[in-house]
Amino acid sequence: MRQIVLDTETTGIDPKSGHRIIEIGCVELFNRKLTGNHYHEYVNPQRVVEDEAIEVHGITNEFLADKPVFSQVADSFLEYIRGAELIIHNAPFDVGFIDHEFNLLGKGHGKVYDHCSVIDTLVMARDKHPGQRNSLDALCKRYDVDNSGRVLHGALLDSEILADVYLMMTGGQTMLSLGAESEENSSGAQAGAIRRLAAGRAPLKVVAANAEEMQLHEAKLDALGEDCLWRR
Repeated sequence: MRQIVLDTETTGIDPKSGHRIIEIGCVELFNRKLTGNHYHEYVNPQRVVEDEAIEVHGITNEFLADKPVFSQVADSFLEYIRGAELIIHNAPFDVGFIDHEFNLLGKGHGKVYDHCSVIDTLVMARDKHPGQRNSLDALCKRYDVDNSGRVLHGALLDSEILADVYLMMTGGQTMLSLGAESEENSSGAQAGAIRRLAAGRAPLKVVAANAEEMQLHEAKLDALGEDCLWRR
């Protein structure tokens, strides 16, 4: 299954008030593994970024001045997400902005749900942890996901962090201890914390038993008798 973890940054909070996307960040998961194939664009919104928004993400009007407008990146973005399952934290916000941008193009790009299905990790978190804080930062703390580099919001960084959170929420294991607080192992790393491996790392070496070893193995099983569980 191909999944795309997606986040956006914007000029403000409401596209109906004319606010626009200024950053898109996506990372790809295939069969629940990060592939290293990501999509990242800064976008000139053709309007002023509100001061309150700059305080959140730190992206200034001066920085965006020479960036492409959405119409220049729309086709490559749509091609990247087409047919995938999108994973988004508070999906109505990001989907609403993307749909607004597609609508402004007037080129028949449709809406996000015409091309993709969507999982909202905020809804998922509220179902799993009712009555608790379920912001991305709160989930990082709950699942021991390292977000120490998240001083400001950023679409690509937040997508990478959300990918780790999603994997932990949907089958990852934090720790087996019964204590409420996580402990550090001998290397100083928190138990259960996700450590990224390089996408281009060499595959693990598989050492197969030779004929003599297999013969000895079979002889050992014969000696254990018919009740040997390894042969069931």
